[in-house]
Amino acid sequence: MREKLVVIVGPTAVGKTKTSIELAKAINGEIISGDSMQVYQGLDIGTAKITEEEKQGIPHHLINIKHPSEPFSVAEFQTRAKELISEINQRGKIPIIVGGTGLYIRAVTHHYDFSEAKRNSELREQLQKRADDEGSEALHRELRLVDPVRAAEIHPNNVPRVIRALEIYHETGNIPSNEQKNVAGVEESDYNLALVGLTMNRERLYERINTRVDLMMEHGVLEEAKWLLTMDVEKSLAAKAIGYKELFPYLLGECTLEEAVSLLKRNSRRYAKRQFTWFYNQMDVTWFSMDEGPFQKKFKEIHHFVEGKLKIS
Repeated sequence: MREKLVVIVGPTAVGKTKTSIELAKAINGEIISGDSMQVYQGLDIGTAKITEEEKQGIPHHLINIKHPSEPFSVAEFQTRAKELISEINQRGKIPIIVGGTGLYIRAVTHHYDFSEAKRNSELREQLQKRADDEGSEALHRELRLVDPVRAAEIHPNNVPRVIRALEIYHETGNIPSNEQKNVAGVEESDYNLALVGLTMNRERLYERINTRVDLMMEHGVLEEAKWLLTMDVEKSLAAKAIGYKELFPYLLGECTLEEAVSLLKRNSRRYAKRQFTWFYNQMDVTWFSMDEGPFQKKFKEIHHFVEGKLKIS
């Protein structure tokens, strides 16, 4: 009998947190964060991390488990999340993964083997030197030429993942995205899976994102960015998070605060667009519009879908 799993995905600011809490209360669930940045301690405001009050007593996992200087990979997320899914099912409860980091989600819901392509330290050093000499965008352009699908999943600043994708290509001769035969319709999940996607009219979503950034500024995200800078972790994954890297130029005296905030809003909107596009194209998501009507009406539809999918009586 397959283990039960609910996944709630969608772009930033669409309402995943509120929906996940209500669903966890309705189906006796526990929540696993599927966000690659909420694992980091001290980065609360910029990652829109859920507060203790917002949790309403619902257990949450994979939040605040790493120092910003520590690495965190999709492979580690896969291992930890799969262990938690089994533990939560064994307790008679239902795990709910909530997040917008697409590759992390897919690595758990479908088969994804990270060990198939051997590592070539000499090649990795050469690629890293190119990134240092020519800039990260140069490597990302090369990846776009050989595998535009994989390139779309990786931010140009995430050099380790760009290098790994190019390494797979050079070592195996295969297109990295073709190695991942777990896209929608190709391979069934190992879980009894209810995959929920939240969407929203783009203009309304962008308004919510802009408002969220303004609130982040009011609540002290600049202090978090300043703290991150003092730790000299500019090469870490944490320092590449949207919400912090846009503020570094201001803190270093390279632009005005208004320019930094404008860039943060723009990058957040672009990220939301990439998130939706990725989930729409890469996974078999059942979408629910959060635009019109009261939240409870929308939630009732989602709750009914999940109960039917998981056969919860």
